[in-house]
Amino acid sequence: MPNIKSSKKAVKVTAKKTIFNREPKARVKNLIKNIEKTIATGDKKKAEELFLTFQSKCDNAVGKGLIKKNTANRNKSRLAQKIKNMN
Repeated sequence: MPNIKSSKKAVKVTAKKTIFNREPKARVKNLIKNIEKTIATGDKKKAEELFLTFQSKCDNAVGKGLIKKNTANRNKSRLAQKIKNMN
């Protein structure tokens, strides 16, 4: 535990931000998993619907600085390619 007052406050602020940022990051990761499962089942229409929500949530996370821009673009590109190559 820190001894300096400003360091104690920094620990509290970091903990608060971590809790606040965890939900949007987890939502993006869960959407990726859900899209991959849907692709595996072969439901193209549902995969496309999930992909649209994924793009939105991913861009929001980038705007908040939770995910790097290139990481988001890479994930979107890979998933779009998988959906495109579905039968």
